[in-house]
Amino acid sequence: MSENDPRSLIRIAREDGGTDTGEPLDLGARVRDLRKAQGWTMEQAAKQAGLARSTLSKIENGQMSPTYDALKKLAEGLQISVPQLFTPPQRDQINGRMGVTRSGEGAQHATATYEHELLAETLSKKQMLPYRTRVRARTLDEFDGWVRHDGEEFLYVLTGVVRLYTEFYEPVDMRRGDSAYYDAAMGHNVVSVSPDDATILWVTSLV
Repeated sequence: MSENDPRSLIRIAREDGGTDTGEPLDLGARVRDLRKAQGWTMEQAAKQAGLARSTLSKIENGQMSPTYDALKKLAEGLQISVPQLFTPPQRDQINGRMGVTRSGEGAQHATATYEHELLAETLSKKQMLPYRTRVRARTLDEFDGWVRHDGEEFLYVLTGVVRLYTEFYEPVDMRRGDSAYYDAAMGHNVVSVSPDDATILWVTSLV
């Protein structure tokens, strides 16, 4: 991977942040929480789902693995989708994290075509990689082919005018306030068409 390739930022972010696999979901406890959130007794919930009370009791206490048919009945009775049975409640996902990066204090990564400033670098295990970039390139000839990487990407023009080149679309000129959202696995490059270097905000998903 070339040092001029912005994909190196994705690699750096992944090495620093890692992946949080989390704890396996306790289906029985999840079903019990959903039932109680409705204010239902076990008898009421079993009736809503069309299941025997003993079956629901065994599911909640982890004494049996429900069939898909039972899961479907449970979901319908609780008025949710089957995938939501396996999704932790939102309140359990709140971690209260926040990172502030003062102007000019982000980690600097300069290349032949871009000057990147990584933002929110103090936060590990991020789902997004935000960075401010000064676009130094003026032509596609300055790049070693297309840039490609996993995930999706959001681009917002802060100053100047840039030209966004992509593998499957015609080039697009973008000015301050313009933005684009695209599949980052599609080849893409950005050049400045301003007299001065343009600056953009890039946000890349780390998936």
